[in-house]
Amino acid sequence: MPFNRFISQANAFGKRRRPFFFLIDFEQRKPLIFPLSEAASQGIRFDIRGRTNTPDEENDRLPELELTASPIEFKRYKNGFDLVQRELQKGNSYLLNLTYPTAVATNYNLAEIFQRSRAPYKLLLDKRFVCFSPECFVRIEGERIFTYPMKGTIKASELDAEKRLLNDEKERREHYTIVDLMRNDLATVAEMIEVRRFRYVERVGNGERAVLQTSSEICGRLPENWQAHIGSILAELLPAGSISGAPKEKTVEIIRWAEGSERGYYTGIFGIFSGDGLDSAVAIRFIERQGEQLYFRSGGGITRHSVAENEYAELIAKVSIPLKE
Repeated sequence: MPFNRFISQANAFGKRRRPFFFLIDFEQRKPLIFPLSEAASQGIRFDIRGRTNTPDEENDRLPELELTASPIEFKRYKNGFDLVQRELQKGNSYLLNLTYPTAVATNYNLAEIFQRSRAPYKLLLDKRFVCFSPECFVRIEGERIFTYPMKGTIKASELDAEKRLLNDEKERREHYTIVDLMRNDLATVAEMIEVRRFRYVERVGNGERAVLQTSSEICGRLPENWQAHIGSILAELLPAGSISGAPKEKTVEIIRWAEGSERGYYTGIFGIFSGDGLDSAVAIRFIERQGEQLYFRSGGGITRHSVAENEYAELIAKVSIPLKE
């Protein structure tokens, strides 16, 4: 479906207050939209903060998860990182989210990963990919629109991890940048923009692979009858700033050069419109199938102060599946 048709369809559903599911890829070339009641018949299973079209399944019948990762070589990562640094030094971008796929092997199939994983936003698209995202894109309640940019990461197992994360100058600057970007984004569709909570710490995952990340809460007020323009609102906010960078247009161009391939649905967005509200997520923590091989997509924000070895380690640290207790 062309993206302009997606916008029109979403606006039409919104005007009629008809609930729908949507999925938009990073390049905005393959968006999907269905009445909420039809999502399951299209091979889509979702669990969005407890609202799901999937019945509970017994987890105790599954074996203990096994997951092995084969990351890209540091040399390949460094090539992309150096390209990004050159563009940062030129002033063409001041924050860029650089990502690469990691080949993984596991004793679970994608449906079992969806079943066992723990995250506020989960999505399974047939046999193509599974996503267990901790990051909200936008949430709309009444006439209030909220976003929760997540930027800044450290392994939870490190000594004084939370203190080190909050005091890290590079991570602080990165978070300030993304909050400023998302404030400006919300201001294109809403008024009375405010940062309600700034740079609070959340734990993502469990066990040895758990990480701490910093988030902020930003909100604004939408005009009356925003539902009739919901497709246009989503289009105005894309791509998600936390997984692209700033300024957006040039940064997305640099991402294509550095990564060398399309992201597809990875780092796109998905969610549900309920008729009078909306909840959506950034499609990160993402495992996709390419032929017989599974790939875990991950990355992190790059600034002029980034160190290649540290960013490469962050990419690898994020290759994990948080499980239900």
